[in-house]
Amino acid sequence: MSLSRVKLSDPTALRGYAHPLRMSLVGLLRQHGPMTATQAAARLGESVPNCSFHLRQLAKYGLAERVPGADARERPWRATAMVTSWDDASDDPVLRAATDELTATQLAQYTRRAEEYLARRAGEPAAWRAVTGFSDLTLHLTPDELGELTGRIDALLAEYEDRITDPTRRPPGSRKVSLIHLALLPEPAPAGPEPAAAEPAPAPAEREPTTAEPAAASAGPGSAPASTRRGPARTGREPAAATDPTERGDDGGPR
Repeated sequence: MSLSRVKLSDPTALRGYAHPLRMSLVGLLRQHGPMTATQAAARLGESVPNCSFHLRQLAKYGLAERVPGADARERPWRATAMVTSWDDASDDPVLRAATDELTATQLAQYTRRAEEYLARRAGEPAAWRAVTGFSDLTLHLTPDELGELTGRIDALLAEYEDRITDPTRRPPGSRKVSLIHLALLPEPAPAGPEPAAAEPAPAPAEREPTTAEPAAASAGPGSAPASTRRGPARTGREPAAATDPTERGDDGGPR
């Protein structure tokens, strides 16, 4: 199944959508279908005039539209598509600034949603607490590899898209789940080619004891010479020391 999509490419439309309430209104219409400004205001805890104004602005940018309703005094609104996308790869500074503003608003929405969930997570059933949470993993990829990986993830998620628009496809016990995909570059681009990994230094050769420096002069009987003594062997259960904390996944939830 392919979800309907609308792509924003005009800087004015991108900036117009970069508003928390407008994003919430579009999400509401997508999840619950057509509704009036009065109904939307009641669900979001906003005033009716405020929702009405922002719905008209969304219509101006092609993200919402009026539909016939039973009450001629207040016609409902619906989302024009189930997915909104925009291009992040433009070199146009005006367009890039607009997409950055929209992406920042989107990130703030994700953060708010995560904080709201954390505030009530303790009250969720154990089965859901066990499979929700946060995790991260740092990989070394080329742009083509990252694009391919993203495509594979999208293809996997597409197997469940029919449940978004068709409630009869949702199995018993299923709930709405937000999967948030972030692909970030944690460091600035290098000024030049990355240096090759350094070869490990060879271990120093053991010195033969001399008559002036007896081996294990201060050690007890049966002890190894000081130059070769080692600590206790690492067992299979003991984790190796991490050389870079960003190179391991967080233990807060499934990856």
